Amino acid sequence: MSEWLKTGILISCMVVLLSGCNIGLKKKDDGIIRIRLAHPMAPGNNVTLGYEKFKELVEKKSNGKVQVQVYGSCMLGSDRVAMESVQRGSLEMASSSSPNMANFSPKFMIFDLPYITDITHQQKIYTSLDEGRLRDYFDNLAESINLKPVMFSEYGYRNFVTTGAPISTVDTLKKLKVRVTASPVEIEVAKALGMSPTPIAWGETYTAMQQGTVDGEGNTFSLLCDAKHDEVIRYAVDSRHNYSMHVLMINKEFWDELPKEVQNIINVSAKEALQYQRSITADLEKKAEGKFLAQGIEVHKLTPAELDEYKMRTRPVWDLFRDRIPAELFEMLREIQQ
Repeated sequence: MSEWLKTGILISCMVVLLSGCNIGLKKKDDGIIRIRLAHPMAPGNNVTLGYEKFKELVEKKSNGKVQVQVYGSCMLGSDRVAMESVQRGSLEMASSSSPNMANFSPKFMIFDLPYITDITHQQKIYTSLDEGRLRDYFDNLAESINLKPVMFSEYGYRNFVTTGAPISTVDTLKKLKVRVTASPVEIEVAKALGMSPTPIAWGETYTAMQQGTVDGEGNTFSLLCDAKHDEVIRYAVDSRHNYSMHVLMINKEFWDELPKEVQNIINVSAKEALQYQRSITADLEKKAEGKFLAQGIEVHKLTPAELDEYKMRTRPVWDLFRDRIPAELFEMLREIQQ
């Protein structure tokens, strides 16, 4: 690649990133409101498909008067970088995994805690996040940091995978170098299971796995397939050790300047897109697991006794964060599990 071409690409990227500085509510001469939505997920992923549906619905319901430009695969930066841009007002919308939202408030770590939620209570989780106590709580929290939640997208339950060492029971994880996010909870969970946690940005994880910088990672099977990590994975276990979401946020000041009818279109579109996105997640996860097996990746299914051992080993992690996560959040999650 020539130096001129490299320079041109760099300038183009800078224009995209910087053109929205001090955004406010701006319309071009055509009267169209344009909203840029940045997220880190790969094409075909359940989160990506949800945001594509959201774009489709907003543009249809507004008769094209509101346009959503979706930038996936970390095109505008990682979860944290893109969300920081939204927070300061140089980008309208961004999506971050719940673990990475801990960079903005430790209260988001409640969702990272191992086994604090269970898939058998999933509908109760949705209801509380969409219209219940959890929604009210995180609306107020986000507003205090100049953000507003738009939708809590289903990400799924993370499972451990490795590039070489067979894994099944808790003891098989010992001494493995595992990729984690910067989430303090993820780091402590890895330690509780006897692993060596190594924080690595998502965009660098494939290379780290391929080159042996780490032995494994924890993620949903569907995302691992979408991001091509199945090319280097050899073993997996359905640990389901924590539940994650992707939280779509909009700059609060930008939101407040939007006409009420546009706010309503965004809210209704988000609700419908979320219903669609959650409805396809389980099937995509099963499809990904089937792909694992077809490629010769061994997937160990935990017995109830083995799963209980995972829960027992990681439960002390909760106590490490009780001084940073309010008791009322623990209580909300406890109520949901009943």
